[in-house]
Amino acid sequence: MVFLGSKMIEQAMNPDKTNCSCENCLLKSLFFTHISIDALTDICEIKQEREYNKGDIIISEGDKIKDFIYLKEGLVKLSKKSADGKDQIISFSKPFDFVSLLSIFSSEEYKYSVTAIEDSVTCNIALDIVKNMAQNNAMFAMNLMTRVSEATDHIVLDNLEIKRKHLRGRIAHILLYFSDHIYGRNEFELPISRREIAEYIGMTTENVIRTLSEFRKDKIIKIYGKDIEIVDLKRLKTIREHG
Repeated sequence: MVFLGSKMIEQAMNPDKTNCSCENCLLKSLFFTHISIDALTDICEIKQEREYNKGDIIISEGDKIKDFIYLKEGLVKLSKKSADGKDQIISFSKPFDFVSLLSIFSSEEYKYSVTAIEDSVTCNIALDIVKNMAQNNAMFAMNLMTRVSEATDHIVLDNLEIKRKHLRGRIAHILLYFSDHIYGRNEFELPISRREIAEYIGMTTENVIRTLSEFRKDKIIKIYGKDIEIVDLKRLKTIREHG
């Protein structure tokens, strides 16, 4: 049993934000499997939904960590400032991801920023409540550590995969990432700019623009402004693997 004291609940409440409904709550199946129904009900009553427009900063690098943040809707990028002040995209998070996991137990401040690249909705729970639950429920703590490990593994493995490729392979990788893992279709609106693609794959913006143009001329993709259509999926996958 996890107890959420009245003081803790009172601290978590924010009168300026609207409580989200717990009907068909995804947190229950994705994360809170190992807590009691009563504790889950308490969580659902105090978690806060927050809406962000595309381009809004959800977390700023250096912010104090106060909440446990779950992405309910939308798409976000995780980024960090380099020594020369430029943004370096670390990863992307889609719905059902816990975007605050990488720092919440290792630091008092966020080591990265989180920015909405589509209109997004987060669910926020006071971090003290989550820590209290972890201290009192071993299975919940293990599930939480599994999520932390999965998030870390994804970032490490994806970055290693990108670094082992040449330019064309890196561009193919990012296009197939959005096609396969984010949108689940071969035609989609690219949610990031050419400059942001360059930040993520470690190449120049000019190289990204040139390579996308080459893919278009080779009839591998079609480009309609921000919209991308993968025309020759087999060739694009081959370039990803061997490029």
